[in-house]
Amino acid sequence: MNYKNYINGSWHDAKSGKKFSVENPFNQEIIAEVPDSNFDDINLAVSSAKNAYLDWCLMTAGERRDLMRELANKSRENAKDLAKTISMEMGKPFAESLDEIDTVADFLEYYGELARDEVGRIVAPVDSKTMSLVRYESTGVIGCIIPWNYPLALMGWKLAPALAAGNTVVIKPSEITPLSVLHWCSLIESILPPGVINVVTGYGQSAGEPLVTHLDVPVITFTGSVVTGKKIARLAADNLKKVSLELGGKDPMIICDDADIEIAAQGASWGGFVNAGQVCTSIERIYVFENVINKFTEAIIEEAKKVVLGDPFAKDTDIGPMVSKAQQENTVKKVEQAVRDGARILTGGNIPKNLGNGYFYQPTVLDNIRSDMEIVTEEAFSPVLPIQKVSSIQDAIIQSNDSIYGLGCSIFTKDIDRALTAADDIKSGTICINSPLMENIAAPFGGMKQSGIGREHGKEALDEFREAKHIFIDYKQEAKDWWF
Repeated sequence: MNYKNYINGSWHDAKSGKKFSVENPFNQEIIAEVPDSNFDDINLAVSSAKNAYLDWCLMTAGERRDLMRELANKSRENAKDLAKTISMEMGKPFAESLDEIDTVADFLEYYGELARDEVGRIVAPVDSKTMSLVRYESTGVIGCIIPWNYPLALMGWKLAPALAAGNTVVIKPSEITPLSVLHWCSLIESILPPGVINVVTGYGQSAGEPLVTHLDVPVITFTGSVVTGKKIARLAADNLKKVSLELGGKDPMIICDDADIEIAAQGASWGGFVNAGQVCTSIERIYVFENVINKFTEAIIEEAKKVVLGDPFAKDTDIGPMVSKAQQENTVKKVEQAVRDGARILTGGNIPKNLGNGYFYQPTVLDNIRSDMEIVTEEAFSPVLPIQKVSSIQDAIIQSNDSIYGLGCSIFTKDIDRALTAADDIKSGTICINSPLMENIAAPFGGMKQSGIGREHGKEALDEFREAKHIFIDYKQEAKDWWF
């Protein structure tokens, strides 16, 4: 496939003619080249989306729903080909890539239907024979900046509610994983009117920043690091632009002394190591009651040793390579720093030598952890689990809240009072009880503190991409003294 920018229903090279390469992290082979775009390409895409918006916003919600169903069907029909592209450019196991396609299709169907009912409301009148209507209106061109760890799934999280609310979009995928989004567009290009969806590839400074600052883009939705999210917020502030930011996490897991230790260890292993730990809601801190910490530590070490690293297309592979050499090197540095700070490696802690030149890193468990260590305070985005002991649920809650992040938290216990007390007191956007990393398309997803602004999923996601307009009607039609 010859990868180009997708603008106004057709394919374009960057106006500069520049390109950059996309690498397969399993074998370091170059898969393809894509446009290295800049302001000129972004401006063309925004103009296309702005023109398409004039008709798209006037469609009924039912008409948009029907087209979004077609997008979902086309996604499922081509699931294996799309999943292959994800695994090649991102490195995750093929089965997980297939799940991403289901996610895209599910979101398109869900929001296409939800938007038909979420059109407005009637609020209590201020006087007899008056009425106040609240109508939800689309916003315009939405700038979507997509991360590399779930390139199609997280595209769906943003694209589906934006389209359903009546907006058009310009997508800038990650420069690390742009092929999945472009591949998807090549499959659905005949379904939507030209310009409703546009995709421009490039780097953050040359392509992402012009999208954020463009005067014809009133809303930016971004998933990525806290550092980049803060920069986007600063740039958007100049034009009072609305932003939805899904940023980092340092999600804690609490293991109480009444928990089923085997189940908790299995949950911690999956929650910490899936996708090589490259998930914003990965388990990154584990707090274990002191009277069961030895038992849990033994169990999590055994679970970590069971995890199979290998070729993303091998059926028995649990974890593929990390997405890039930079991610692998970052993991090495974080573990080395933790050891210098006094941590002890219980298992893992190395680049495996039997897996060729892929960017692999062993699932790693650490103890001898202090709360002030960088491995506890900063997001690792790596397959690394630091374990600390706590004396009580109150201690665990204090430790969990001692962070600039507040994305998710999980707690394993059979005591519902203890679990709900933690849910009440821990400052996180999502609390999972006896399960890690669970999401529900109908429930809001997002973070507190520096983990983000706004919400994805549920009705709340629609609110990120629309405006509420109040329409007041006085139908008495009687003379009145306006001056009291």
